[in-house]
Amino acid sequence: MSHALQGVAGASRREPFRGVFTIPSTPFQPDGEIDLPSFRRLIDFCIACGAHGLVFPVNASEWTALSDDERLRLSQVLVEQNAGRLPVVIGVTASTAENAARFAAHARSIGADAVIAMPPHGVPETARAVIFDYYRRLAAAARLPVFVQNHDAPAGTDLPAEFLIRLCREIEHVCYVKEETTPTTFKMTALLQGAGEACRGVFGGAGGRYLIEEHRRGCCGQMPGCHVTDVVVALWNALETGDHTHAMHIYKEMAPLFFFETQLNGSYKEVLYRRGVIACPLKRNGPMPMDEAASRYLGEILKNLEPLMTWRKS
Repeated sequence: MSHALQGVAGASRREPFRGVFTIPSTPFQPDGEIDLPSFRRLIDFCIACGAHGLVFPVNASEWTALSDDERLRLSQVLVEQNAGRLPVVIGVTASTAENAARFAAHARSIGADAVIAMPPHGVPETARAVIFDYYRRLAAAARLPVFVQNHDAPAGTDLPAEFLIRLCREIEHVCYVKEETTPTTFKMTALLQGAGEACRGVFGGAGGRYLIEEHRRGCCGQMPGCHVTDVVVALWNALETGDHTHAMHIYKEMAPLFFFETQLNGSYKEVLYRRGVIACPLKRNGPMPMDEAASRYLGEILKNLEPLMTWRKS
C-alpha cells in the first residue's frame, strides 16, 4: 500500500517533487576548514540558476569528509540560507540505523522538506532485513518524504528494483528513489511500472548524463552536482516543454564536460571556482589532479558552455 505524507506542513505544500534538485558542494579553505561564506554564496548561486530543489550533504558534497557535527551544522546553514525559497532534501546516510535516525530527526527539526539516504555503508545488498530496518527507523525519525538513493558500489549498494518497490510499499514515508545504478534506464522503468502509487517519483543522478532517456521513461527529476546547474536546468526545461531539438543541442554541448569530470575527481569545485562562486577549489583530501593541458581544455569547455549559462558573477 502507498502512504500519505505525514510530515510537516511545509513538506506537504512542496510535493510532488519535480525538476532539478541540485547538490551544493562543500567549499573548504586552503587549510581544510569549511568556508561558510562560500557555502552561503553557493546556495544563492543554485537558486539563481533556477534549481527546483536543494540536496545536501550527499556524494557530490563530499559528505564522507565531514564530521557528524559539520554535517549537522551545514545542513542547518543550508536551510537558513535557503529561507524557504526551494524544497530542501537533507542527506542522512550513515553506517548504522541509529545514526541515520539521528540525522533524520535533526533534518526534521531544522525544517527540511525531505531526507535522502543510501543503505548503511558496508552492508551487502543481500542483508535485506538490516537494510529494511535501517530505512524503517530513519523514516520514523524523519516523518518526511524519504528518498532511497540507489548507487553502485563502492560508494553505495546496488539494490534490485523489487526490493526498492518493497521499501516504498511497506515503509511509511519512503516514497521516492534516486536511481543511479547502471543501467539506470532499465531500473527506472522497472521501478515506475512496478511500484505504482507507492513511489511518487524517481530522480536520476550521474550529473545528468542519462537525463534525456530518463525523462522519456518518466523520471520526475535530476539530482546533479551544482557546478553547471543553470545548464542542467535549461536541459530539463527543454525536455519538459517538448523541445527535443534544443534538448539534444544542450546535451551535445555538455558532453565534453561529462567526459572530463568522469576522469578527474574534483571537477565540480574547480568549475565553481572558475565561475567565481567559491573562493577555493580544494577538496579536504587534496587538490584534484590537473596539469596544463587539462586546465586549458576545461577552460575551453566552459567557454563553449557560456551561451547556455544564465548565472554571471556580479
